Amino acid sequence: MSSLAKKPNLKEINALKKKLNWGDVPAIYSLVASSLSELDGILSHGFDSAYKTILDRNTWNLQALNGYRDSDGNIQVKIKPKLILRHDYNDMGYELLCYPIVDGERINHPLVREHTCPFQTWLPESMRMLFRINSLVAFSIFTYQNGDEADLALIKYAYYSVEKLIKILSESFELVEVEGYSIAEFYQEIDRRNGNILNSDVTQKPSEN
Repeated sequence: MSSLAKKPNLKEINALKKKLNWGDVPAIYSLVASSLSELDGILSHGFDSAYKTILDRNTWNLQALNGYRDSDGNIQVKIKPKLILRHDYNDMGYELLCYPIVDGERINHPLVREHTCPFQTWLPESMRMLFRINSLVAFSIFTYQNGDEADLALIKYAYYSVEKLIKILSESFELVEVEGYSIAEFYQEIDRRNGNILNSDVTQKPSEN
């Protein structure tokens, strides 16, 4: 029987990892766990992030969205901003990328005060990557080859955390498409390829689903 609850929190997973390893936690596990700890507080931490920036309606172009301030001073829009999201896997780890849709086209270049852009300013360098989970690709391969219960639980936790943040985005944005493999699908692809994934194109390839 598993020593973890069905959906354990990060603290419980970390405690199990320490127990299984007699307190000696591998560095690659710590990198992923640290990223997930930051992800847990992405909306509550004081520091800025691209994820918080795009959710801040003060950055939106109200003209393009038929927006206005209600009697309480809150920004309301009649047209939800349109985004494409992309699960991206690379040497750094996992990243959730976003691209605004302007005049039916995906935008990946700077726009400043463009009247049809959903944001007052769109700067891909600082706004495209919403967040990163460091070393997730290498950790997923390690988990497939040699991982224990805590390692697998951490990957599942990463999947649930990202899906939760995408759901929050879907409440404010019209998500035209979510491209690429989810973290769960990516791990399944590692399994299908017997761990031989680093030299393939799967880290860049959109999901077939």
